[in-house]
Amino acid sequence: MRRVLPAVLFAAALIGLWQLAAELKLINPIFFPSPGRTFGELYMQVTSGRLWQPLGATALRMLYGWLLACGLGIALGAAIGSSRTAREYLEPLLDFLRPLPASAIIPVAILFLGLSPAMSTAVIAFGSLWPVLLAAVHGLKNTEPQLVELCETLEMRRSQVLAKVALPGALPDILSGVRVSLAIALILAVVTEMQASLPGLGQNILLAQRSFRSPELYAGIVVLGIMGFLVNNGLLLAERRLLRWRSAAV
Repeated sequence: MRRVLPAVLFAAALIGLWQLAAELKLINPIFFPSPGRTFGELYMQVTSGRLWQPLGATALRMLYGWLLACGLGIALGAAIGSSRTAREYLEPLLDFLRPLPASAIIPVAILFLGLSPAMSTAVIAFGSLWPVLLAAVHGLKNTEPQLVELCETLEMRRSQVLAKVALPGALPDILSGVRVSLAIALILAVVTEMQASLPGLGQNILLAQRSFRSPELYAGIVVLGIMGFLVNNGLLLAERRLLRWRSAAV
């Protein structure tokens, strides 16, 4: 309660300020609806069932791209972090690709894949790959040399060292990268839906903006915030459970 109560009070204060600003009409009500209108619209979408289909589409799009990014990021990170040869071949290409904004490759992805869910998945995977990849490389490169020497003394194969020593030791870094990656995946899911007119929350928000349906627009933003909050806290809970051994060791 000590941790939750201040956050709840602060959120209530922000909603109160939002309500006050709407009542004083500091901004045109067409563009700035009150919390009552916004949450009323959200309630109508939930009870009528209009929310669930676009919410599911965005969630699945985010999930597919994120899982692909995590798989590629951990695999490439393991290769680069544990092999000097792999670093020599892969690091120059990755250093070239890493600074590219994910939104900049959307036209290229549309050119090759069209306005399709595959295009959205590819863009999400590209943008959310880098936090996982960099975290995996950092964690694996910092494996304790004494542990590696011990494994060599025991004549363990490289694959065994990677699976039983290096990857578990790099798990805290990898999980941190995975959490950052998921937030990027949600952002890119919405961006690609807006760009490619794919069904989802992003398309709904864009159409509401173009039609001046501001309560619907703000309701969509609120849903995205709740969605990001829930998935982030779900990953935090999973991270605590997976890393219980670290707190026990301390």
